Amino acid sequence: MRSILTGQLAGFACLLVLLGVLAATTGLDVAGWAAGVASGAGLAALTARSMAHHRRDGLGPADRVTLARAVLACGVAALTADSFGGQTPVTIFVAISTIALVLDGVDGQVARRTGTASAFGARFDMEVDSFLVLVLSVYVAHTMGWWVIAFGAARYVFVAAGWALPWLRGSLPPRYWAKVVAAIVGIALTVAAARILPDAVTTVMLLIALGLLAESFGRHTWGLWRVAGGPPGTRATVTTALAVLLVWAALLVPDHTGDLSPAAFLRIPLEGLVLIVLVCVLPSRLARILALISGLLAGVLMITRLLDRGFYFAFDRPFHPVYDAAYAGSALEVLGDSIGRVGALAVFIGAGVLCVALLALLPLSAVRVTRLVARHRWPTIRVVAVLAAISIVPALTGAWPVRQLASASAARLATQVGDDLRDQREFVRALEQDPFRDTPGNDLLTGLRGKDVLLVFVESYGRTALDSPVVGSALEAGDRRLQQAGFSSRSGFLTSPTFGGISWLAHSTLQSGLWVNNQQRYDHLVTLDRLTLTDAFGRAGWRTVADVPSNNKDWSVAKRYYHYDMVYDRRNVGYAGPSFSYASMPDQYTLAALQRLELGKQNRAPVMAEVDLVSSHTPWAPLPRLVDWSRVGDGSVFDPMPAEGDSPEDVWRQPDRVKAAYAQSIAYSLDALTSFVQQLQDPNLVLVVLGDHQPASIVSGNGASHDVPVSIIAADPAVTDRVADWGWRDGLRPNTDAPVWPMDTFRDRFLTAYGR
Repeated sequence: MRSILTGQLAGFACLLVLLGVLAATTGLDVAGWAAGVASGAGLAALTARSMAHHRRDGLGPADRVTLARAVLACGVAALTADSFGGQTPVTIFVAISTIALVLDGVDGQVARRTGTASAFGARFDMEVDSFLVLVLSVYVAHTMGWWVIAFGAARYVFVAAGWALPWLRGSLPPRYWAKVVAAIVGIALTVAAARILPDAVTTVMLLIALGLLAESFGRHTWGLWRVAGGPPGTRATVTTALAVLLVWAALLVPDHTGDLSPAAFLRIPLEGLVLIVLVCVLPSRLARILALISGLLAGVLMITRLLDRGFYFAFDRPFHPVYDAAYAGSALEVLGDSIGRVGALAVFIGAGVLCVALLALLPLSAVRVTRLVARHRWPTIRVVAVLAAISIVPALTGAWPVRQLASASAARLATQVGDDLRDQREFVRALEQDPFRDTPGNDLLTGLRGKDVLLVFVESYGRTALDSPVVGSALEAGDRRLQQAGFSSRSGFLTSPTFGGISWLAHSTLQSGLWVNNQQRYDHLVTLDRLTLTDAFGRAGWRTVADVPSNNKDWSVAKRYYHYDMVYDRRNVGYAGPSFSYASMPDQYTLAALQRLELGKQNRAPVMAEVDLVSSHTPWAPLPRLVDWSRVGDGSVFDPMPAEGDSPEDVWRQPDRVKAAYAQSIAYSLDALTSFVQQLQDPNLVLVVLGDHQPASIVSGNGASHDVPVSIIAADPAVTDRVADWGWRDGLRPNTDAPVWPMDTFRDRFLTAYGR
């Protein structure tokens, strides 16, 4: 007995030392000590009991490594308990957890190399894994929700089920995949504990890990069934129950107006009842065909409803299956700028796997339900009658909104697809109408002759920004700078065709004078020769330039459709500084490079440039700071700034921090622009400054407008006098009751105001 306890006592002593170190470094309180000591005592007792059961008189080399992992797991338990009463140092927590996970790959190798592998060692290793996952899941549940406890509870629920179902206590040969899943779960929980990813990405990662864990336990349970000969009816019953639950969930997933909570799935799916009735009355072959089609449609509907929720969150509009798939590449790039390329790929792969799984499993599940109904027709009809009677009252009283019915969503989807197909024909007709198509160059833009004109898009500069005191201060400071430089401005609002992103739709709408609110319209537009503002300036004698700092590859549309004389991007402006998440360079450098490469040259034609200011692009962190314009140089002056600013991961954990970061980014872009005008001191400079779209709904809120501020800035009063009848207010900040025009009307208004 003494030899059995030697290892446990040594481990317990090491645990006390570890707890003492944690107390000295983290201020471990009474709860932490109690949890650590209790875990260690329980570990020692259970290990001694297991050794006696397996007739072991001591620990082998591999067992000692596992014991070290167990001690670390008890330390993690102590820190987890401590976190309930205060702030646990995340770095120390993650470090100890990581070491414990790394050692999980060591004990097995030691056992194989020393020839000391045993049933006791395998069980010891498994229980330590389970305990570590349990305490990690409890810690992560603080921030990600208590559903994460499912990771830690899985093993213990399985053991408890074995008390009632003896066949679950059987054994199977070890599976390497099970070890891989265990490692993935541990890594996912540790990454979640580290809080290095945005919550949305962490949730997706944890859901994928939970799915793998469920698959692993399911396969293990299936194997035990097979070994046990399959308890009568149990296998079929469980599989059928899962099929019913999957179909039920697919029919009840709420659209963007509903709350995606467990309560949403407590309704009775009326469409499911109708399907069951049809199955009862149709021949078996037709019933199976109906089930396959219905299951496939349910899968499509479930996927589109989930995509709808994402699109409303990001763009304040529904998902359009006809053309929105084209945004996948752009979404991957933007997400990669926020969470890294690997993380973005993981999210996309996980989403793709989920879609394929739903489209495969739902038809199979529907067929299985059909078979169940066919075997029990009359009992099924009676059950359906009762469920229909129960559901009719909330349906009639409005307790269950009609729009949440799967059939209503399917009808809306079918209508939407038809509308999207008709939309293309309507757009073609609109393309044929252009009052300025044949206007000669000497009649265009006569009111701006001799002026350099900058068409400046400030990324995500929406009406919402005007509610921020930070942006308000930046606008007031900008007005003062412009007045000191001899400039004046007038401002109003335009309604953007897009929301939260997809900026090129706004750019093409403003330039073409057409409402380009989807990728289908955009793709068609850029194949034609519609007169743009750029074309009008080029026809009237201006040198036309695009300054697109976010691009790092050739942009064929710039030459093929917009007909720019010169395009500047990340590669050809001499920038040697750091990126700031999505923004490849600070707005200040973008403007300084434009001055150096175009505006500062002598003996040249007037320049018309579309300039994209992208420092205010999501994720709005980290942000650069303005430096003296004489120090901008090649941009290396900005080198230390990304590390000094907030990281996107930190900012995106809390909506309030996201809103604050957004406001600061808009203020920075406005400060950079007005400071640029002030230092340039060019009386022949004219600017049209506007936002491309509102920020995502996490900032602007649900149901926000698509309005963006727009300003015309000039030193020559004759320029602003030309738009005096537009009803725009003096200054950079529009009145709340200022005119709001659709963005596609701006081209014609502008060409009319500044033409002959």
